[in-house]
Amino acid sequence: MKILKSITRPTLLLNEDIAKKNIHRMAAKAHAQGKIFRPHFKTHQSAEIGEWYREAGVTAITNSSIEMAQYFANHGWNDITIAFPVNIRQIDEINNLAQSIQLGLLVDSEESVQYLIQHITHPVRVWIEVDTGMHRSGIPCEDYQKFEHLIHLLQQQPDALKLTGLLTHAGHTYQLHGTEQVVKTYTQSVADILALRSRMESATGVQLKVSVGDTPGCSLADDLGKVDEIRPGNFIFYDAQMLSVGACQADQMAVVAACPVVAKYPERNEIVVYGGAVHLSKDTLMDGERRIFGLVSLLQDDGWSLPLPGAYVRGLSQEHGILHITSPHIDSVEIGSLIGVVPAHVCLSIAALREFTTLQGKIIPTLMKTS
Repeated sequence: MKILKSITRPTLLLNEDIAKKNIHRMAAKAHAQGKIFRPHFKTHQSAEIGEWYREAGVTAITNSSIEMAQYFANHGWNDITIAFPVNIRQIDEINNLAQSIQLGLLVDSEESVQYLIQHITHPVRVWIEVDTGMHRSGIPCEDYQKFEHLIHLLQQQPDALKLTGLLTHAGHTYQLHGTEQVVKTYTQSVADILALRSRMESATGVQLKVSVGDTPGCSLADDLGKVDEIRPGNFIFYDAQMLSVGACQADQMAVVAACPVVAKYPERNEIVVYGGAVHLSKDTLMDGERRIFGLVSLLQDDGWSLPLPGAYVRGLSQEHGILHITSPHIDSVEIGSLIGVVPAHVCLSIAALREFTTLQGKIIPTLMKTS
Protein backbone atom coordinates (compact mmCIF):
# COMPACT_ATOMS: atom_id res chain seq x y z
CA MET A 1 0.00 0.00 0.00
CA LYS A 2 1.40 3.38 -1.00
CA ILE A 3 -0.51 4.92 1.89
CA LEU A 4 1.78 3.20 4.41
CA LYS A 5 4.65 5.50 3.49
CA SER A 6 2.75 8.51 4.80
CA ILE A 7 1.59 7.03 8.14
CA THR A 8 3.49 8.45 11.11
CA ARG A 9 1.13 7.82 14.03
CA PRO A 10 -1.58 5.29 15.01
CA THR A 11 -4.01 5.23 12.08
CA LEU A 12 -7.17 3.24 11.42
CA LEU A 13 -6.90 1.43 8.08
CA LEU A 14 -10.24 0.56 6.51
CA ASN A 15 -10.93 -2.03 3.83
CA GLU A 16 -13.97 -0.48 2.17
CA ASP A 17 -14.81 -3.57 0.13
CA ILE A 18 -15.02 -5.83 3.20
CA ALA A 19 -17.12 -3.30 5.13
CA LYS A 20 -19.62 -2.93 2.28
CA LYS A 21 -19.91 -6.71 1.94
CA ASN A 22 -20.64 -6.93 5.67
CA ILE A 23 -23.37 -4.28 5.35
CA HIS A 24 -25.05 -5.94 2.38
CA ARG A 25 -24.90 -9.39 3.99
CA MET A 26 -26.70 -8.21 7.14
CA ALA A 27 -29.19 -6.10 5.17
CA ALA A 28 -30.05 -9.06 2.94
CA LYS A 29 -30.57 -11.28 5.98
CA ALA A 30 -32.94 -8.80 7.61
CA HIS A 31 -34.84 -8.23 4.36
CA ALA A 32 -35.20 -11.94 3.65
CA GLN A 33 -36.85 -12.43 7.05
CA GLY A 34 -39.06 -9.36 6.83
CA LYS A 35 -37.31 -7.37 9.57
CA ILE A 36 -36.70 -3.64 9.69
CA PHE A 37 -32.94 -3.17 9.56
CA ARG A 38 -32.08 -0.28 11.90
CA PRO A 39 -28.27 -0.55 12.21
CA HIS A 40 -26.44 1.06 15.10
CA PHE A 41 -24.21 3.86 13.81
CA LYS A 42 -22.19 4.22 17.03
CA THR A 43 -19.65 1.81 15.54
CA HIS A 44 -18.53 3.95 12.58
CA GLN A 45 -19.93 7.39 13.54
CA SER A 46 -19.30 8.65 10.00
CA ALA A 47 -21.70 10.45 7.67
CA GLU A 48 -19.82 9.19 4.62
CA ILE A 49 -19.91 5.57 5.76
CA GLY A 50 -23.58 6.07 6.57
CA GLU A 51 -24.18 6.54 2.86
CA TRP A 52 -22.98 2.97 2.25
CA TYR A 53 -26.01 1.80 4.22
CA ARG A 54 -28.37 3.81 2.04
CA GLU A 55 -26.99 1.86 -0.93
CA ALA A 56 -28.17 -1.29 0.90
CA GLY A 57 -31.67 0.15 1.34
CA VAL A 58 -31.37 1.34 4.95
CA THR A 59 -33.67 4.23 5.91
CA ALA A 60 -33.82 3.94 9.73
CA ILE A 61 -30.86 4.00 12.11
CA THR A 62 -29.86 3.68 15.76
CA ASN A 63 -27.63 6.10 17.68
CA SER A 64 -26.34 6.16 21.25
CA SER A 65 -26.51 9.87 22.12
CA ILE A 66 -28.37 13.05 21.29
CA GLU A 67 -25.16 14.52 19.83
CA MET A 68 -24.82 11.58 17.47
CA ALA A 69 -28.46 11.85 16.48
CA GLN A 70 -28.04 15.56 15.74
CA TYR A 71 -25.01 14.80 13.57
CA PHE A 72 -26.77 12.17 11.49
CA ALA A 73 -29.98 14.22 11.29
CA ASN A 74 -27.89 17.01 9.79
CA HIS A 75 -26.75 14.48 7.17
CA GLY A 76 -30.24 13.55 6.05
CA TRP A 77 -31.28 10.73 8.38
CA ASN A 78 -34.81 11.36 9.64
CA ASP A 79 -35.74 8.12 11.42
CA ILE A 80 -33.47 7.70 14.44
CA THR A 81 -33.80 5.75 17.68
CA ILE A 82 -31.47 6.70 20.53
CA ALA A 83 -30.85 3.30 22.15
CA PHE A 84 -29.65 4.69 25.45
CA PRO A 85 -31.77 5.57 28.50
CA VAL A 86 -33.15 9.05 27.89
CA ASN A 87 -31.02 11.77 29.47
CA ILE A 88 -33.70 14.15 30.74
CA ARG A 89 -31.12 16.91 31.30
CA GLN A 90 -30.97 17.21 27.49
CA ILE A 91 -34.70 17.82 27.09
CA ASP A 92 -34.15 21.06 25.14
CA GLU A 93 -31.95 19.28 22.58
CA ILE A 94 -34.47 16.41 22.43
CA ASN A 95 -37.34 18.77 21.72
CA ASN A 96 -35.36 20.62 19.06
CA LEU A 97 -34.43 17.39 17.30
CA ALA A 98 -37.96 15.99 17.53
CA GLN A 99 -39.19 18.98 15.52
CA SER A 100 -37.40 17.81 12.41
CA ILE A 101 -37.11 13.99 12.53
CA GLN A 102 -38.91 10.88 13.71
CA LEU A 103 -37.16 10.39 17.04
CA GLY A 104 -37.29 7.32 19.24
CA LEU A 105 -36.43 7.48 22.95
CA LEU A 106 -35.69 4.76 25.47
CA VAL A 107 -37.13 4.64 29.00
CA ASP A 108 -37.07 2.19 31.90
CA SER A 109 -38.41 4.22 34.83
CA GLU A 110 -41.51 6.07 35.90
CA GLU A 111 -39.33 9.09 36.71
CA SER A 112 -38.18 9.43 33.10
CA VAL A 113 -41.68 8.93 31.75
CA GLN A 114 -43.19 11.52 34.10
CA TYR A 115 -40.50 14.02 33.12
CA LEU A 116 -41.22 13.49 29.43
CA ILE A 117 -44.94 13.87 30.06
CA GLN A 118 -44.31 17.28 31.60
CA HIS A 119 -41.64 18.58 29.22
CA ILE A 120 -41.86 17.00 25.77
CA THR A 121 -43.12 19.47 23.18
CA HIS A 122 -42.93 17.49 19.93
CA PRO A 123 -43.98 13.94 19.10
CA VAL A 124 -41.51 11.16 19.92
CA ARG A 125 -41.72 7.39 19.87
CA VAL A 126 -41.11 5.72 23.22
CA TRP A 127 -39.51 2.31 23.66
CA ILE A 128 -39.40 0.54 27.03
CA GLU A 129 -36.01 -1.07 27.58
CA VAL A 130 -36.02 -4.73 28.60
CA ASP A 131 -33.14 -6.47 30.36
CA THR A 132 -33.02 -10.00 28.95
CA GLY A 133 -29.77 -10.94 30.67
CA MET A 134 -27.07 -8.35 30.07
CA HIS A 135 -27.82 -6.55 33.36
CA ARG A 136 -26.68 -3.14 32.16
CA SER A 137 -29.87 -1.10 31.91
CA GLY A 138 -33.53 -1.88 31.35
CA ILE A 139 -36.31 -3.46 33.38
CA PRO A 140 -35.78 -7.16 34.18
CA CYS A 141 -37.92 -9.27 31.90
CA GLU A 142 -39.85 -10.83 34.76
CA ASP A 143 -40.89 -7.53 36.39
CA TYR A 144 -44.34 -7.64 34.80
CA GLN A 145 -45.88 -5.18 37.24
CA LYS A 146 -43.43 -2.43 36.32
CA PHE A 147 -43.90 -2.96 32.59
CA GLU A 148 -47.66 -2.89 32.95
CA HIS A 149 -47.49 0.26 35.05
CA LEU A 150 -45.35 2.10 32.50
CA ILE A 151 -47.52 0.97 29.60
CA HIS A 152 -50.68 2.21 31.33
CA LEU A 153 -48.93 5.48 32.16
CA LEU A 154 -47.91 6.02 28.54
CA GLN A 155 -51.36 4.98 27.28
CA GLN A 156 -52.91 7.93 29.07
CA GLN A 157 -50.66 10.51 27.41
CA PRO A 158 -51.35 12.71 24.39
CA ASP A 159 -49.93 11.91 20.98
CA ALA A 160 -46.59 13.55 21.78
CA LEU A 161 -45.53 10.36 23.58
CA LYS A 162 -46.25 7.40 21.34
CA LEU A 163 -45.58 4.07 22.99
CA THR A 164 -43.99 1.98 20.27
CA GLY A 165 -42.73 -1.20 21.87
CA LEU A 166 -40.12 -3.17 23.78
CA LEU A 167 -36.40 -2.96 23.06
CA THR A 168 -33.49 -5.08 24.26
CA HIS A 169 -29.77 -5.55 23.63
CA ALA A 170 -28.52 -9.07 24.36
CA GLY A 171 -24.97 -7.84 24.92
CA HIS A 172 -24.17 -10.83 27.10
CA THR A 173 -23.53 -12.74 23.84
CA TYR A 174 -20.23 -10.82 23.65
CA GLN A 175 -18.91 -12.96 26.51
CA LEU A 176 -19.62 -16.30 24.83
CA HIS A 177 -17.67 -18.55 22.48
CA GLY A 178 -18.98 -20.41 19.46
CA THR A 179 -22.12 -20.47 17.37
CA GLU A 180 -24.04 -22.85 19.62
CA GLN A 181 -23.66 -20.72 22.76
CA VAL A 182 -24.40 -17.46 20.97
CA VAL A 183 -27.46 -18.73 19.10
CA LYS A 184 -28.85 -20.33 22.26
CA THR A 185 -28.48 -17.08 24.20
CA TYR A 186 -29.86 -14.93 21.38
CA THR A 187 -32.81 -17.28 20.90
CA GLN A 188 -33.58 -17.25 24.64
CA SER A 189 -33.40 -13.46 24.73
CA VAL A 190 -35.84 -13.23 21.81
CA ALA A 191 -38.16 -15.81 23.39
CA ASP A 192 -38.18 -13.87 26.67
CA ILE A 193 -39.05 -10.53 25.12
CA LEU A 194 -41.69 -12.08 22.85
CA ALA A 195 -43.30 -13.76 25.86
CA LEU A 196 -43.24 -10.43 27.67
CA ARG A 197 -44.89 -8.73 24.70
CA SER A 198 -47.64 -11.34 24.58
CA ARG A 199 -48.33 -10.95 28.29
CA MET A 200 -48.34 -7.14 28.14
CA GLU A 201 -50.57 -7.00 25.08
CA SER A 202 -53.07 -9.27 26.81
CA ALA A 203 -52.96 -7.23 30.01
CA THR A 204 -53.12 -3.76 28.45
CA GLY A 205 -54.66 -4.13 25.00
CA VAL A 206 -51.73 -2.23 23.47
CA GLN A 207 -49.93 -3.55 20.41
CA LEU A 208 -46.17 -3.52 20.92
CA LYS A 209 -43.29 -3.87 18.48
CA VAL A 210 -40.08 -5.69 19.45
CA SER A 211 -36.59 -4.42 18.67
CA VAL A 212 -33.44 -6.49 19.26
CA GLY A 213 -29.87 -6.19 18.19
CA ASP A 214 -26.51 -7.64 19.09
CA THR A 215 -23.88 -8.38 16.47
CA PRO A 216 -23.07 -11.95 17.59
CA GLY A 217 -26.71 -13.04 17.64
CA CYS A 218 -27.69 -11.28 14.43
CA SER A 219 -24.61 -12.64 12.68
CA LEU A 220 -24.93 -16.27 13.75
CA ALA A 221 -28.64 -16.99 14.21
CA ASP A 222 -30.15 -18.33 10.99
CA ASP A 223 -33.60 -17.45 12.33
CA LEU A 224 -33.81 -13.94 13.79
CA GLY A 225 -37.13 -14.76 15.45
CA LYS A 226 -40.52 -13.08 15.33
CA VAL A 227 -39.16 -9.63 16.08
CA ASP A 228 -39.94 -6.44 14.19
CA GLU A 229 -36.46 -4.96 13.82
CA ILE A 230 -32.78 -5.66 14.41
CA ARG A 231 -30.13 -3.10 15.44
CA PRO A 232 -26.61 -4.61 15.19
CA GLY A 233 -23.69 -2.20 14.74
CA ASN A 234 -20.29 -3.82 15.17
CA PHE A 235 -20.86 -6.18 12.23
CA ILE A 236 -19.74 -3.58 9.69
CA PHE A 237 -16.10 -3.97 10.80
CA TYR A 238 -16.04 -6.78 13.39
CA ASP A 239 -13.00 -6.95 15.71
CA ALA A 240 -10.96 -9.24 17.96
CA GLN A 241 -13.84 -9.71 20.40
CA MET A 242 -16.17 -10.77 17.60
CA LEU A 243 -13.56 -13.16 16.20
CA SER A 244 -13.12 -14.69 19.65
CA VAL A 245 -16.88 -15.08 20.06
CA GLY A 246 -17.09 -16.72 16.64
CA ALA A 247 -19.36 -14.05 15.16
CA CYS A 248 -17.12 -13.57 12.13
CA GLN A 249 -14.30 -15.02 10.10
CA ALA A 250 -10.87 -13.37 10.20
CA ASP A 251 -11.24 -12.19 6.60
CA GLN A 252 -14.46 -10.32 7.49
CA MET A 253 -12.67 -7.87 9.82
CA ALA A 254 -12.53 -4.57 7.95
CA VAL A 255 -10.38 -2.36 10.22
CA VAL A 256 -6.91 -2.53 11.76
CA ALA A 257 -4.86 0.12 13.50
CA ALA A 258 -1.52 0.71 11.77
CA CYS A 259 0.94 1.43 14.58
CA PRO A 260 4.61 2.53 14.30
CA VAL A 261 7.13 0.15 15.86
CA VAL A 262 9.29 2.09 18.33
CA ALA A 263 11.18 -0.64 20.23
CA LYS A 264 12.01 -4.31 19.84
CA TYR A 265 12.96 -6.94 22.46
CA PRO A 266 13.54 -10.31 20.75
CA GLU A 267 14.83 -11.86 23.98
CA ARG A 268 11.34 -11.58 25.45
CA ASN A 269 9.41 -11.94 22.17
CA GLU A 270 8.00 -8.42 22.39
CA ILE A 271 7.85 -5.21 20.42
CA VAL A 272 6.53 -1.84 21.54
CA VAL A 273 4.38 0.26 19.26
CA TYR A 274 3.14 3.81 19.32
CA GLY A 275 -0.46 2.85 19.95
CA GLY A 276 -1.63 2.73 23.55
CA ALA A 277 -4.78 3.00 25.58
CA VAL A 278 -5.55 6.50 24.31
CA HIS A 279 -5.67 5.06 20.79
CA LEU A 280 -7.07 1.57 21.24
CA SER A 281 -8.98 1.79 24.56
CA LYS A 282 -8.46 -0.71 27.37
CA ASP A 283 -11.20 -3.09 26.32
CA THR A 284 -10.04 -6.71 26.35
CA LEU A 285 -10.99 -10.25 25.50
CA MET A 286 -10.11 -13.54 27.10
CA ASP A 287 -7.79 -15.96 25.29
CA GLY A 288 -7.94 -18.95 27.57
CA GLU A 289 -6.69 -17.67 30.93
CA ARG A 290 -5.02 -14.67 29.31
CA ARG A 291 -6.62 -11.22 29.00
CA ILE A 292 -5.47 -9.47 25.81
CA PHE A 293 -6.06 -6.07 24.24
CA GLY A 294 -6.03 -7.05 20.58
CA LEU A 295 -4.54 -9.22 17.87
CA VAL A 296 -1.59 -8.61 15.56
CA SER A 297 -1.39 -8.61 11.75
CA LEU A 298 1.33 -7.84 9.23
CA LEU A 299 0.56 -5.02 6.82
CA GLN A 300 0.73 -5.95 3.15
CA ASP A 301 0.44 -4.27 -0.24
CA ASP A 302 -3.22 -5.27 -0.50
CA GLY A 303 -4.20 -4.75 3.14
CA TRP A 304 -3.14 -6.93 6.04
CA SER A 305 -2.55 -10.56 6.91
CA LEU A 306 -4.80 -12.76 8.97
CA PRO A 307 -3.98 -12.45 12.70
CA LEU A 308 -0.59 -13.99 13.42
CA PRO A 309 -0.80 -17.27 15.38
CA GLY A 310 0.25 -16.75 18.99
CA ALA A 311 0.66 -12.97 18.61
CA TYR A 312 -1.36 -10.56 20.72
CA VAL A 313 -1.36 -7.18 22.46
CA ARG A 314 -0.14 -8.04 25.96
CA GLY A 315 -0.51 -4.63 27.57
CA LEU A 316 -1.34 -0.98 27.04
CA SER A 317 -0.36 2.17 28.85
CA GLN A 318 -1.19 5.68 27.70
CA GLU A 319 0.93 5.72 24.51
CA HIS A 320 2.65 2.30 24.65
CA GLY A 321 1.34 -0.88 23.13
CA ILE A 322 3.24 -4.04 24.12
CA LEU A 323 2.92 -6.79 21.53
CA HIS A 324 3.92 -10.41 22.05
CA ILE A 325 5.26 -11.89 18.80
CA THR A 326 7.42 -14.96 18.37
CA SER A 327 9.79 -16.06 15.59
CA PRO A 328 9.76 -16.08 12.66
CA HIS A 329 7.44 -13.07 12.51
CA ILE A 330 9.28 -10.93 15.05
CA ASP A 331 12.46 -11.29 12.97
CA SER A 332 10.84 -9.40 10.07
CA VAL A 333 9.61 -6.51 12.23
CA GLU A 334 11.95 -3.52 12.20
CA ILE A 335 12.00 -0.40 14.34
CA GLY A 336 10.40 2.33 12.26
CA SER A 337 8.11 -0.07 10.41
CA LEU A 338 4.35 -0.37 10.83
CA ILE A 339 2.39 -3.28 12.22
CA GLY A 340 -1.34 -3.89 12.33
CA VAL A 341 -3.34 -4.19 15.55
CA VAL A 342 -6.86 -5.62 15.43
CA PRO A 343 -8.56 -3.82 18.33
CA ALA A 344 -10.35 -5.80 21.00
CA HIS A 345 -13.34 -3.46 20.59
CA VAL A 346 -13.29 -1.48 17.37
CA CYS A 347 -16.06 0.97 18.38
CA LEU A 348 -13.90 2.51 21.12
CA SER A 349 -10.80 2.61 18.91
CA ILE A 350 -12.77 4.56 16.30
CA ALA A 351 -13.98 6.98 18.95
CA ALA A 352 -10.36 7.49 20.03
CA LEU A 353 -8.71 7.82 16.60
CA ARG A 354 -11.62 9.76 15.04
CA GLU A 355 -11.02 9.03 11.36
CA PHE A 356 -10.35 6.24 8.88
CA THR A 357 -7.82 5.93 6.09
CA THR A 358 -8.90 3.63 3.27
CA LEU A 359 -6.45 1.33 1.51
CA GLN A 360 -6.55 3.80 -1.36
CA GLY A 361 -5.46 6.64 0.94
CA LYS A 362 -8.79 8.43 1.33
CA ILE A 363 -9.47 10.05 4.72
CA ILE A 364 -12.98 9.49 6.09
CA PRO A 365 -13.77 11.64 9.15
CA THR A 366 -16.17 10.74 11.94
CA LEU A 367 -18.42 12.75 14.22
CA MET A 368 -15.56 13.25 16.69
CA LYS A 369 -13.29 14.64 13.96
CA THR A 370 -15.87 17.06 12.58
CA SER A 371 -17.35 18.29 15.86
